[in-house]
Amino acid sequence: MKIISISNQKGGVGKTTTAVNLAQAIAATNRKTLLVDLDPQGNASTASGAKKNNSLFETTLGKHVSELIQTSSNQYDVLAGGEDLVALEVALRNNPTKGHIAKSLKELDYDFVFIDTPPSLSSLTLDALISSDGTLIPLQCEYYSLEGITSLVNTINELTNSGLTNNKIFGIIRTMVDKRNNLTKDVSDDLEKHFPELLFNTLIPRNVKLAEAPSFGLAGTNYMPESFGAKAYLALAGELLRRLENVR
Repeated sequence: MKIISISNQKGGVGKTTTAVNLAQAIAATNRKTLLVDLDPQGNASTASGAKKNNSLFETTLGKHVSELIQTSSNQYDVLAGGEDLVALEVALRNNPTKGHIAKSLKELDYDFVFIDTPPSLSSLTLDALISSDGTLIPLQCEYYSLEGITSLVNTINELTNSGLTNNKIFGIIRTMVDKRNNLTKDVSDDLEKHFPELLFNTLIPRNVKLAEAPSFGLAGTNYMPESFGAKAYLALAGELLRRLENVR
């Protein structure tokens, strides 16, 4: 089982869109996939057509994680988010043992688990990073994003160097790309200069169909598979699988 966090402490970078569409695209390759919504806002749950209840918080009350999982019309399973994750945040902050999420998931039978983390370096996000085999970083091509990514990379490296995790950064994903925008090109060039080995080749475009899909409880790759956005996420899934074949 490969546990992958999708993380960026900056909001509005396409993190949840990436989590939902990548989970669906991987599930479509007949790999058993679970999407964990770790954000109290529960947007990934909404986009998956899942009810915002029975979150990971319930594991602190003695429930087994298998009791909490919902099925989705997007082909993957969902461990929903919701407001009670605020209580899990407090519980994790006061718990000296780390990796609660990994311990909760370890008996499950999945090929891939994607964790949609909150847009902050909270206790929820840190536990997700500690619990994961790797991290994907969605990044909108604007200068403020460059500042945030350095902080996140440093955090993951510190957790690894402290022996708390074996988390590897699997890659940086450029999202909401508008090739007509000069700023997009400038930031993209900077990313290629500073993170050449981490950057995915696939670019995720701004796409109205990706934005519409959550209101139907569907991933864009299910809602309108012929759209440019959906095709980009299908390409990204293929690129990720090829990249993971070389990760040891």
